[in-house]
Amino acid sequence: MESEDYLELGGIQRYAFCPRQWGLVHLEGHWEENVLTYGGQKLHRNVNKPEFSESRGDLIVSRSVPVLSHRLRLYGIADMVEFIRDDTHGVELSHRSGRWRPLPVEYKYGQSKLSSCDRVQVCAQAICLEETFGIDLYEGHIFYGRPRRREVVVLTDALRQETLELTHAMYRCLSTGMTPSPRYGTHCDRCSLVETCVPALSQRQTVSQYLERML
Repeated sequence: MESEDYLELGGIQRYAFCPRQWGLVHLEGHWEENVLTYGGQKLHRNVNKPEFSESRGDLIVSRSVPVLSHRLRLYGIADMVEFIRDDTHGVELSHRSGRWRPLPVEYKYGQSKLSSCDRVQVCAQAICLEETFGIDLYEGHIFYGRPRRREVVVLTDALRQETLELTHAMYRCLSTGMTPSPRYGTHCDRCSLVETCVPALSQRQTVSQYLERML
């Protein structure tokens, strides 16, 4: 498979959050905005500046970094990669002396979640960087916009395995071309595609009950 046929890395977060949402967006091309998606786009507009690179002593900051993994068959853009001076475990960079250890930093509008959907995205980015630089990484970060705080994501074997299994599930779904069926949950109320998805119809209820809930 050629790399241009790979799936978008950002889709792994959607699939982990809701396989049906991933199918609606990546298979059927649906998209709607709500307060959460608009806030996320606004946050990323301030971060995603591919021409931006900054050096602060033992830290180099690069934004909108293209990443690719042949193992996961994913490609995408990492919001930010920090290169931290590490002469023991780092890698060489062109036009830079010393050795540097990459650290992926993903930006999210909301706050930390109980589910791992954000963490698998960072893990996928880290795997891309590991393949690119031939290095083992042990952590990534998520910056959440509401508390304006970073969360450290430890790249455990379990998280790596979950990330790999999700990519396999995405490709199985892609091969069938069928959007997964809806499964209603509390997360549906925060989804911008709730009107397109109509997850409540997956529950056993009368038409009048559905209309009463939606209105």
